[in-house]
Amino acid sequence: MEKNITLNDNQDLQLLFGKYDQNLKLIEKELSVQIVRSQEGLKIIGDDNKVELAEGLLDYLSDFVKNGQEVKRYDVLYALKLSDPEKGVDFKRLSKRKIPVATKKGAVVTPKTKGQVEYVETIKQNDIVFGIGPAGTGKTYLAMAMAVNALQKGLVRRIILTRPAIEAGESLGFLPGDMVEKVTPYLRPLYDALYDMVDAERVEQHAEKGIIEVAPLAYMRGRTLNDAFVILDEAQNCTSDQMKMFLTRLGFDSKAVITGDITQSDLRPGEECGLVAAQKILKDVEGIKFAYLTGEDVVRHELVQRIIEAYEKSNHK
Repeated sequence: MEKNITLNDNQDLQLLFGKYDQNLKLIEKELSVQIVRSQEGLKIIGDDNKVELAEGLLDYLSDFVKNGQEVKRYDVLYALKLSDPEKGVDFKRLSKRKIPVATKKGAVVTPKTKGQVEYVETIKQNDIVFGIGPAGTGKTYLAMAMAVNALQKGLVRRIILTRPAIEAGESLGFLPGDMVEKVTPYLRPLYDALYDMVDAERVEQHAEKGIIEVAPLAYMRGRTLNDAFVILDEAQNCTSDQMKMFLTRLGFDSKAVITGDITQSDLRPGEECGLVAAQKILKDVEGIKFAYLTGEDVVRHELVQRIIEAYEKSNHK
């Protein structure tokens, strides 16, 4: 079978094809098709189903270029992996799962695994969602994208990002500086994700107006959070009392996403992990959903996935 694809001359085709056409070569290798450049665009040659898949993939990847983004090697590989018939997600469905983040030019966040697609859908449909899984599965990043998207659509008036200020047994009292300087390093991962989606200048403007707030969990006590998208990160470091305190802060027209990895708690021995307790206590509460991500949902260097799988096999914390 042969299929001709007409491409928009106004697009920067190198963003789609990759340097030295590396993306086209990767698609040829993975799908066992031949892709030939023509005056009109591309000609795809191969088995019928493979040609159709390659056409769908190129159409899907073209949307990245429309938003000014360069198509990376991992974009091709994750799209192919996710569109496997056994995964039940085709390219048209995957395109609908993109999360526009219009506050930064060209910023579009796309779930790259079946687990991530389901996680995003769960956030859309529920007011309180727990995202549980290992590092690199996009728990916080996708929640942040959903928060920014909700803010730009006017679904909420502010974004509140928080996490417990405890890590690896360190005590804040031994750190230099005032309270703000002490907790800033613990909140840095939240800022990193935020700056990926929102211009730094706008983040500062929103912070001054209270539209975006990044604060340690202790600052949530006694508050009622209305019209807000609230993200609690590193929830495995919350005690059961802290988790209850946080969950009861939720006000009207608000949404909360709680993320964590129950295998990586830094709580002292004997302290009950609030994230573990929440799974038992809240599993049957209507309106609260738990989304579980695994090593298959890791979207980092491929070695990260292998490391996670190796540790899971050894049952080593």
